[in-house]
Amino acid sequence: MTALNARVLIVDDEKDICAILSDLLKREGLKTIVAHDGNTALKIIRSEMPDVLLVDFKIPGMDGMELLKRAKEVDPDLPGIMITAYADVYGAVEAMRAGAHDYMSKPFDHHEVIRVVRRAVAERDLKRKLMHLSSRLHESHSLTELMGPSDAIGRLISDVNRVAKSDFTVVILGETGTGKELVASAIHKASPRSEGPFVPVDCGAIPATLLETELFGHEKGAFTGAEVQKPGKFEAAQGGTLLLDEISNMPLDSQAKLLRVLQEKKVYRVGGTKPLKVDIRLLTSCNRDLEAEVEAGSFRRDLFYRLNEFTIRIPPLRERKEDILYLAKRFLDITNVELKKTVKGFTELALEALLAYDWPGNVRQMKSAMRRAVLLANDVITEKHLDIETAPTPSLPPTPKDEKVLWKDLPLKDIVRRSTTAVEREVLTQVLRSTGGNKAKAARLLHIDYKTIFTKVKQLGISIDGGDHDQEKQ
Repeated sequence: MTALNARVLIVDDEKDICAILSDLLKREGLKTIVAHDGNTALKIIRSEMPDVLLVDFKIPGMDGMELLKRAKEVDPDLPGIMITAYADVYGAVEAMRAGAHDYMSKPFDHHEVIRVVRRAVAERDLKRKLMHLSSRLHESHSLTELMGPSDAIGRLISDVNRVAKSDFTVVILGETGTGKELVASAIHKASPRSEGPFVPVDCGAIPATLLETELFGHEKGAFTGAEVQKPGKFEAAQGGTLLLDEISNMPLDSQAKLLRVLQEKKVYRVGGTKPLKVDIRLLTSCNRDLEAEVEAGSFRRDLFYRLNEFTIRIPPLRERKEDILYLAKRFLDITNVELKKTVKGFTELALEALLAYDWPGNVRQMKSAMRRAVLLANDVITEKHLDIETAPTPSLPPTPKDEKVLWKDLPLKDIVRRSTTAVEREVLTQVLRSTGGNKAKAARLLHIDYKTIFTKVKQLGISIDGGDHDQEKQ
């Protein structure tokens, strides 16, 4: 914010005073909004978010002191300048207690008004810069620190760095809890728009009837209950990045309007006829396969092609086992600090349980599980503190009573060999079913090379429909 785009809300029931102040401030390059009573001013503060409040002590609806107090509830950092014809020490003290930035008396000196307003704008700007720097310090963790040290995360970080410097629209795919918003935020912070706002919108959490109002805003009187004008998320993200989270939940008619906005680079508020130019970088995320949604007819093909300039896929936690123990320790340390505890680590059985579990809720589920475990544990975390059910070890099918028992009349070496073969067959069959027959993907999940899995599948006579996808074995 600079003096050239700072907005001053002038509140006075005397229209001539408002006109004089407005003209004076405009000549100094400031923008002005005018209200003649407290209730109107409060609505403007809620909808327009001005940078400075210039208010007369005596105004209809509520006095200036009350307006200032209520304005601070909406925007605690809004500097308020009180003007009154009854200047005295008591009034100045009361104004300062109410949170006024300064206090002036009528008739006011024009140069004094400009000086005080400019100082308020400068202090507001300084506070915003300090808040921004503070937030950047708190969010300075790299994706490696936040998501894990695995090769999969390393490749993901390379994709983030590659696309961040561009203005490409990015589709971020990943199961629930994998960290899609974390990746979107990292793209924003590494982009030329990092100084602008990052505005996430959960398309799945907003009712379909309200989604367009949320995205595009609405004009006063556009529908019942629209008592004031409201800017949408596109306007809020101006100069920065807008994330449409879980975009597959967006209704088809809203998809059509989104496509129009992206093509024309302008938005119309609901109930409005005036186009508003938008300058944003759009990121989208989804926990489903968008191409499958297109084929099913639930997502517009033309919008998919417009959004899909670059795709980043976040692998689920079960496919990057190297990150599991790292994240478990990280959440243990964070929760120790939060709960003021000194839980030292994990038992061997707890570590085995962490690695054996599939984590269907991914990192979000792990964080919750670790917080609960630290709360329950005294010295170390055991498998009982984790409250997760690991998959049972594959076993041989039970032998019918009338069949020969597997181990009867056999040496131990042959029993072990047959048992190992049965376990291998069961594991490979389950993994190949989960990958749709994709041997390359199954090999990565089992941490073996493609040639090994190909040989074993052939030796064990395993047949799973779905194709080999040999092009992926690299």
